[in-house]
Amino acid sequence: MSRITSTFAELGPRKALIPYITAGDPHPSDTVGLLHALVRGGADILELGVPFSDPMADGPVIQRAAERALVHRVSLRDVLAMVREFRRQDTQTPVVLMGYANPIERMGLSNFAQAARNAGVDGVLVVDYPPEEAEAFTAAMRAEKLDPIFLLAPTSSNARIAQVGKLASGYVYYVSLRGVTGAAHLDVDAVSAVFPRLRTQLKLPIGVGFGIRDAASARSVARVADAVVIGSALVQLVEKAGPDNAEHELQDFMAGIRAALDEETSA
Repeated sequence: MSRITSTFAELGPRKALIPYITAGDPHPSDTVGLLHALVRGGADILELGVPFSDPMADGPVIQRAAERALVHRVSLRDVLAMVREFRRQDTQTPVVLMGYANPIERMGLSNFAQAARNAGVDGVLVVDYPPEEAEAFTAAMRAEKLDPIFLLAPTSSNARIAQVGKLASGYVYYVSLRGVTGAAHLDVDAVSAVFPRLRTQLKLPIGVGFGIRDAASARSVARVADAVVIGSALVQLVEKAGPDNAEHELQDFMAGIRAALDEETSA
């Protein structure tokens, strides 16, 4: 059983809180401390973005974060080194790498999967690996006992949902809206309406992300989802807080989201 699967099992009826930050933002030396701050604030699973020069699914907030990281030449190997350092103090919290195919393809699927497992990574979500073309990726991940995680969206067909159900493990990431990260058009009723269709074809926990910016929106999504994924709001907080205050502000922000999710569970 993977760390991700174990985490969901241990949560029981509580909802998983999955924050995202970009590795290397605002500086490579800050990332590990920010990850620990997220855990102190109540994170159950961590998503760590691998900076990439052409992030097609990301809005301006995360694009700027990637640009700040790339100024320091943060590479995929650097990100793996950050996870390895994080693991020196935290051997329990699952870490999912989220990014794009190009850096992985350059390293090679098998080499990447081995390096990721050795660093302490638990799952990998590659935005531009469609499930219909991801059998090699899935096989490489599973060979190293890593969870391949896939995106679904409001436009996903039944065939694509079924393919994700066949390939994915850990959890499925449902994109709550049409658009890029950071968009502010979250429609919880629309998310709720699609969940019966998802539940009939997916046996994994379903996390919802894109458009979740505060405790109120997180709590609304938690009424239907198994996990709440929050990214742009955190990356924007890091951008505004600066390196001296980011850890404290991330921890406080996360604690507020965690409290809201737990209130929803106990309501």
